[in-house]
Amino acid sequence: MLSPLRPPPMPAPKQQIRFARSHDGVRLAYASTGVGAPLIKAATWLSHLEYDWQSPVWSHLLNELSDQCSFVRYDERGCGLSDWLVDDLSFESWVRDLETVADAVGAERFALLGISQGASIAIAYAVRHPERVSHLVLHGGYARGRLVRSHTLQQREEAETMTKLVELGWGKADPAFRQFFTSQFIPGGTPEQHQWFNELERISTSPANAVRFMNEFARIDVTALLPQVVCPTLVLHSRHDVRQPFEEGRLLATAIPNAQFVPIDSGNHLLLESEPGWKHWIAEVRAFLPQPEQAGVGSAFAALTERQRELLELIAQGRDNAQVAAVLGLSEKTVRNHITSIFSKLEVESRAQAIVMAREAGFGKVAR
Repeated sequence: MLSPLRPPPMPAPKQQIRFARSHDGVRLAYASTGVGAPLIKAATWLSHLEYDWQSPVWSHLLNELSDQCSFVRYDERGCGLSDWLVDDLSFESWVRDLETVADAVGAERFALLGISQGASIAIAYAVRHPERVSHLVLHGGYARGRLVRSHTLQQREEAETMTKLVELGWGKADPAFRQFFTSQFIPGGTPEQHQWFNELERISTSPANAVRFMNEFARIDVTALLPQVVCPTLVLHSRHDVRQPFEEGRLLATAIPNAQFVPIDSGNHLLLESEPGWKHWIAEVRAFLPQPEQAGVGSAFAALTERQRELLELIAQGRDNAQVAAVLGLSEKTVRNHITSIFSKLEVESRAQAIVMAREAGFGKVAR
């Protein structure tokens, strides 16, 4: 279990964790929060659907994006709440897992977020399914793994040494080995953030899987796919990122047609809430993603409170009052009162009318 640390400044939105089976039977854990147009995050290896909400490294991103979208996340195979004992831990399996989750949540068309190695997975999916991806957001991403972009013996030895460090020290209680990776991901982090990330590395996957991940990451190469991306694309990259070189972000933006490139003034691979670069990042992403009006959410829906929008999302998914109450932790009487207020604001007389109106506005697309 994670060490007891300062709780996050904001309470985590309510999420329900579900499981879907991928093409080879691997169970994938996924969850969604918020309402509105769907945004799916391609999985990364250092993830845990539960603990990420408590994280001083991840929670601000999850809260902000859940406030704007139906934000869908899933744990990578071999990580978090997904199956750890898997035969296939290849790049192709990761793309097919994203296909599985997109189908499981019923998102016919959605924005796609790829962070770090998740960017290459998102790119491959967007090329394979151009009809389903409306917008592509890439941060700290790369098209070429370390061994692919290594041109000298020293660079290759450095890549192999990192894998050896994982093999030797990932599962140990002493965080010294993992601290090396933490210092690459968030060199500007506080001791608390470093402690949390060290522990997240340990609980998110096994030492054996960590080695397999590192070996596969090093061989990623999606450079040939970049010119085939057809959706609007936003590429963000920290100027002084020591985990993935800034040049890799420039390569993505150069080779993807009409991509917008936003350099972020930071040395962190994963942006922290306290740094100015985070405010720049979230402002750019919010401006790029479909706005509520674009998603069909008119003035009537804008009058709803956040709680009422959560409730309407569940109604649009086809849930009855008892199910809504269970998901939101409310009494059925409170749910009925909210529904009465929602009907008044939407100027409808029945549940069926509200569901039709909500679905036309984009509600109920996730987990319907």
